[in-house]
Amino acid sequence: MSADPCSFSSFTKCVTRHLNLYLRVDFERRVLTGRVALTVEALEDRFTSLVLDTRDLKIVSVTTNGQAAKFTMGPKHSFKGTPLEITLPFDLSRGQHVIVEVTYETSPVATALQWLSPEQTAGKKKPYLFSQCQAHHCRSMIPCQDSPSVKISYYAQVSVPNDLVAVMSAVRDGQHQDPQDGSRVVYRFRQPVAMPSYLIAIVVGALESREIGPRSRVWSEKEFVDKAAFEFSETETMLKTAEELAGPYVWGQYDILVLPPSFPYGGMENPCLTFATPTLLAGDRSLSNVIAHEISHSWTGNLVTNKTWEHFWLNEGHTVYLERMIGRRLESEQFRQFKAIGGWKDLQDSVNTFGANNPLTNLVPSLQDVDPDDAFSSVPYEKGFALLYHLEELLGGPEVFMGFVKSYIQMFAYSSVTTDQWKEYLFSYFKDKVEILNQVDWTGWMSTPGMPPVKPQYDTTMADACIALSHRWTKAKNQDLSSFKGSDVKTLSSHQLIEFLSLLLQEDPLPLTHVKRMQEVYDLNSCMNSEIRFRWLRLCVRSRWEDKVAMALKMATEQGRMKFTRPLFREVYNFEKYREEALRVFLAHRAEMHPVTAGLTAKDLKVDSTQTPSL
Repeated sequence: MSADPCSFSSFTKCVTRHLNLYLRVDFERRVLTGRVALTVEALEDRFTSLVLDTRDLKIVSVTTNGQAAKFTMGPKHSFKGTPLEITLPFDLSRGQHVIVEVTYETSPVATALQWLSPEQTAGKKKPYLFSQCQAHHCRSMIPCQDSPSVKISYYAQVSVPNDLVAVMSAVRDGQHQDPQDGSRVVYRFRQPVAMPSYLIAIVVGALESREIGPRSRVWSEKEFVDKAAFEFSETETMLKTAEELAGPYVWGQYDILVLPPSFPYGGMENPCLTFATPTLLAGDRSLSNVIAHEISHSWTGNLVTNKTWEHFWLNEGHTVYLERMIGRRLESEQFRQFKAIGGWKDLQDSVNTFGANNPLTNLVPSLQDVDPDDAFSSVPYEKGFALLYHLEELLGGPEVFMGFVKSYIQMFAYSSVTTDQWKEYLFSYFKDKVEILNQVDWTGWMSTPGMPPVKPQYDTTMADACIALSHRWTKAKNQDLSSFKGSDVKTLSSHQLIEFLSLLLQEDPLPLTHVKRMQEVYDLNSCMNSEIRFRWLRLCVRSRWEDKVAMALKMATEQGRMKFTRPLFREVYNFEKYREEALRVFLAHRAEMHPVTAGLTAKDLKVDSTQTPSL
């Protein structure tokens, strides 16, 4: 078993099979107190000690099979945290199990947890807690073998104040009054399907739910719940389509939870309970492809998991491929091709941001001494998709290649895989086409930085109108601006409008006269679709439209989705005249941001970690 550069845990010596978790949520102190019992199987004879990952945890006591056990905390590492070394008072033979119980408390600065004050929620009355464990933050919430190579089932009980509701990435299993405290209620959860630690998730808040399908509910604060029920009403159709493509859905329930605006991602594929950003609530279901993406993770990522974060593309490349196959079924092949064109541009953006020679733009990067948060980008998603699409074209088209993807999922279900295992399976599945596979530039795709060695020729039918319109704007001289009319964009879908703005962001900045005319005829200021608004504001700031700086900073701070927040801050920071303003606004809002968003935005803006707002 290869080691995991992001974990201290000794999973070559032993492996956790199950967690039994009891947590008490303390909003006053912003900590979880509790205990976890890990069922650990020895993988070698004379097994006497194990290492768990922790980060900023206070360990109170450790027992093994009920007997007190010695434990020590190793030296603290900048992003891996602190190894917890436990010595058993007896030794085990290979195949034997031991129950290791750790009583502990999290820190108020646990990187997995964001504690929101009532003011930071939609309802403004109750506090809120949510977790985000991917990639390596679970260890700040639970002492565990925090590596995607280890898969566990779990049972949990969570004690919260009476007026709040808890949900987890598991099937709900009832509730009862807390026997220790009549003002609290204990919610119970079970997750019988083994999954990696990064998928353990918890949310506590003033939550309501609505049924949106036979196995789906949407959860959120009441301010968002009906809007979310409308936006995600096609969930069951997407689930059924995914099952037709990839095989049965094994997780039972598929719920969606819409989080407060500071959630740093578009979505997070926690089993039984996908997390979604409120920036998806466009009012016209046009951004629900993010849900198709998270649904697809139920197979690629959650069921078949990358063994370490270096193989992240196995999770994300396949999930984008499956998401676009769902789009193909529900919309058209041209729609899939159109989304692929947009993805290629996102990949180009990431490569430009990192630099074309940066090893983090490899499809399979080395993460030795690299914080996986710093490596996060659209590379594994879109370079991964481009490789799968390239293989699809070489091997006989979408139906043939989807047959391989489905077979790969069945072959490796419930386990974790490396790129080599994936490739070996690809060669054995297509054993009659090995000579074609041998012609693929594997080194160019897998271990060379920058853009892929092959650019697929996507069908541009849906993109042509966007390309033509963006060309008109980039070529237009000031005297030609009167030829632009509101009717230019009347026939474009919101997906096409996003593409049109993305194309303009790849060119030199437009003259200020042009973006002002664009506002006059298209009225993009009034557009509430977050993907359109985000690109429009970047375009305006880049063209030095000073009135739009405040709007850009407002969008960067009203929500905390990193895909929007980081580029908007960077855009204003690059406008010399407003650089100080970008820093001032960031420092003023930093405390409300998710820890990962705050940390990465600080790096973008070259802010020292101790810097405080100068008022």
